[in-house]
Amino acid sequence: MIKLVRGFKDILPTETALWQYVEATVRELLEDFGFAELRIPILEKTELFARSIGAGTDIVEKEMYTFTDRKGDSLTLRPEATASVVRAYIEHKFYAKDPVCKLYTIGPMFRRERPQKGRYRQFYQINAEVFGLHDPRADAELILLLMKFMNRLDLSGIVLHINSLGCHKCRPHFKDDLKTFLANRSEQLCSDCLRRRDENPLRIFDCKVPTCKETMTDAPSILDRLCSKCRSHFNTVQDVLKMSHIPYETNHRLVRGLDYYTRTTFEVLAGALGAQDAVAGGGRYDGLVKALGGPDQPGVGFAIGVDRLIELLAGQVQGLEKRSHLFIAALGVRAQDRAFQWVQDFRMQRFRTEMDLEDRSLKSQMRRADKLEASYVLIVGDRELDEGAAVLRNMTTKEQERVPLRGLVGFVVSRIKPTTTGRNNEDRR
Repeated sequence: MIKLVRGFKDILPTETALWQYVEATVRELLEDFGFAELRIPILEKTELFARSIGAGTDIVEKEMYTFTDRKGDSLTLRPEATASVVRAYIEHKFYAKDPVCKLYTIGPMFRRERPQKGRYRQFYQINAEVFGLHDPRADAELILLLMKFMNRLDLSGIVLHINSLGCHKCRPHFKDDLKTFLANRSEQLCSDCLRRRDENPLRIFDCKVPTCKETMTDAPSILDRLCSKCRSHFNTVQDVLKMSHIPYETNHRLVRGLDYYTRTTFEVLAGALGAQDAVAGGGRYDGLVKALGGPDQPGVGFAIGVDRLIELLAGQVQGLEKRSHLFIAALGVRAQDRAFQWVQDFRMQRFRTEMDLEDRSLKSQMRRADKLEASYVLIVGDRELDEGAAVLRNMTTKEQERVPLRGLVGFVVSRIKPTTTGRNNEDRR
């Protein structure tokens, strides 16, 4: 038997109802905020991620699925979505159509990390990106959208952390401070962080090695080194969050794992997830579009880890299973022929309808209806066909009534639709 590749997983039919609920909820909210869906390819040129994410990051150095194709081109399964969205934004000249562009994408990403609970080598993200706005209120609005989504899912125990990473003017001064702080701490740093200390010391804040994390506890704060423009930008973001009644904590050690962030950065944390507690995060990346060959357009966005979100919701959201509205128990060849046509007609009325195609006994068919958790069963045999009426059984109350065969589909739909809709929670989203 061939089994799954390590670090990958199947999303089973018993789980997909919750996935669909999350995706439908976020699509509705994003489109209410003016976002349009963009579907990007899974495979991109490796250079795209090396230039955008940063050659010194763990993602590029250790985690990407990269291979050389037959023509010698280096290709990579996308490890994140923002770089691909920016590439599409530039390639299709979205900036020429409208100065402000809002895009979202939903799909799988790939990183060869150590598999663990809630962390897979194929994982799913919801990404939202806004281009063309320097205004800090755009950052705050994106965070507001993210927190509205979390609230709409009725998530509890989540915390918003925010920080500013400064800009190309003030960040170099902070890097100098950080290098000075780390100069005499070589024994406390892992081999990766020793190398990063000179190349990009900010990356050390993102290291998960315990000794490195402990060392950075007393590190200087970038918030003390912000220039006047970055300070004003960050203050406005905080003011808007306060006016919108969005609670948050400032975290000067928050840098995220990607090199392209500038100024605002943020994460949503969930304590229930344990050590890997970030369920969403993002920030501003004003220089990325230009760095990838486009015009000098600002950008800000976020990514939501759907796998982790599903883990949080698994015990909280109930009643999303899609049960059959109706099961038709047909006895005999004539009844089966009529029932087969009724099944198709009910489905055209958006009624989930099933029947048995193997001419089994009524008892066996009723057991099948129970397994499908059908709300109603329509029973029809030769006698019912001769009498011009079938039997409709409510599987919850066990009550039965006779329904006319003439106009049967319309009669049954009008008779049971309010009950089945409520029972199956179709309108929840």
